[in-house]
Amino acid sequence: MVDIILLIISLGIILLGAEVFTNGIEWLGRKLNLGEGAVGSIFAAVGTALPETLIPIIAILTATGAGGHEIGIGAILGAPFMLGTLAFCITGIAAFIFRRNNRPMYIHPEVIERDLKFFLAVYALAIVASFLPTHSLKMIVVIILLAAYAIYVYQTIKSSHGEANLEEEIPCCYFHKRGEPGLFIVLVQVVAALLIIVGGAELFIRSVQAVSAALGIPVFILAIIITPIATELPEKFNSVLWVRRGKDTLAMGNITGAMVFQSSVIPAIGISLTSWVLEPLALASAILALLSAGLQYVVIRRTKTLYPGILLLGGVFYTIFLFFAIKGITP
Repeated sequence: MVDIILLIISLGIILLGAEVFTNGIEWLGRKLNLGEGAVGSIFAAVGTALPETLIPIIAILTATGAGGHEIGIGAILGAPFMLGTLAFCITGIAAFIFRRNNRPMYIHPEVIERDLKFFLAVYALAIVASFLPTHSLKMIVVIILLAAYAIYVYQTIKSSHGEANLEEEIPCCYFHKRGEPGLFIVLVQVVAALLIIVGGAELFIRSVQAVSAALGIPVFILAIIITPIATELPEKFNSVLWVRRGKDTLAMGNITGAMVFQSSVIPAIGISLTSWVLEPLALASAILALLSAGLQYVVIRRTKTLYPGILLLGGVFYTIFLFFAIKGITP
């Protein structure tokens, strides 16, 4: 009962941190004169990806035995899987709730199309690396993944610089109520919000792990399903808040930008520190994530937009994986 209460409290903490963070990151974009593409796909995406970034690294470096690597690999694969399926679905649901129709999303298509293209390329390469026979060959993939993310960041900032709409209304900075805040105040708010989010996510993880252990859930299922749900909540909350405000590029870029980061930099760490041999269920999660993202990529390539109804299909891919996971752990 105590763990359930802590679970609810942690959700509230994460939601509070996400609200403060979205406000701060919008002000940061304005202060740096950047458009929604860079703000959503890089600053917001990487910032809110910090909790789930730390978990696999800590698990791989500190946990003893094969279990640490299993938790680490599960968390690494779980993040892009959750983002490419469940996060899409939740964003689609939010759009339906706040607009009550299936109208096209208000996005800059080139931003989201670029994100999805990079994700499909680097994540597929990371999965192919698991079939390479030697660690030396896998390290070549690590270099390519890191270089690809550097190119992605450069292209995103270059295309977005100078696009900030200085006339666009932004809610008052929470850490500076009168007039326009200085850059230092904005940075303090962003860092403070991240600390709140990380603290809430850590409390959530401990509570979920306690509840899951009592139910006897295997460690890999915990790592690839339950832990990413906890650590991906910041992205989902931020995206829902931005959809409510009609800022769909920020909402989607927050997810797709995190997908690029989580499918390049984090797998590169995993490949470097583990044997990077993926079990069938791990491969299934990766394939489903690629199929879900590939569907959205085809839609945006053909229509230059995305639709809430099609985003909901991410939930179908997530449900398919749950079926395989449950089937695998039940007698």
